[in-house]
Amino acid sequence: MAMNGTITTWFQDKGFGFIKDENGDNRYFHVVKVANPELIKKNASVTFEPTTNNKGLSAYAVKVLPESKYIYIAGERLKLTSIKSYLVYSEEVPADARIDKENTVLSVGALMNSIRPQTAAKAGEMRSLRKLAITTFQGTTLIFSEDEIDVEATVKLLKLK
Repeated sequence: MAMNGTITTWFQDKGFGFIKDENGDNRYFHVVKVANPELIKKNASVTFEPTTNNKGLSAYAVKVLPESKYIYIAGERLKLTSIKSYLVYSEEVPADARIDKENTVLSVGALMNSIRPQTAAKAGEMRSLRKLAITTFQGTTLIFSEDEIDVEATVKLLKLK
């Protein structure tokens, strides 16, 4: 079952790197397992077959997606050429309206930053939640909150188009 991911680290001199998969897990990959190694670079989108080796999670049959075709946001695949506009805004939401942590795999960094002890949220207390709205030429608007995605990193990807 092929997965999508992003190259987070690439050691060109050593011929290996790491891919962050769609579940937020880091997977080792080696240049010999990449179909088009000339396209390998940090933040490149890839598809791959997930596997596990003696060192842990890894990836094989890695294909680097040619630049600027698609962007993956919280599991949604968007064609960059179909994105008309985007907007980052903040919305006040109840502080205790948290995503269901059981079903959401967040990176450790995101967890450290976002999980405040439950007791910190008083009833009725509000918090400001940053959101990213993306509008496509098809007239669809997709909204992602910072609970689901890294807003800054995503905006960087959108600016690349």
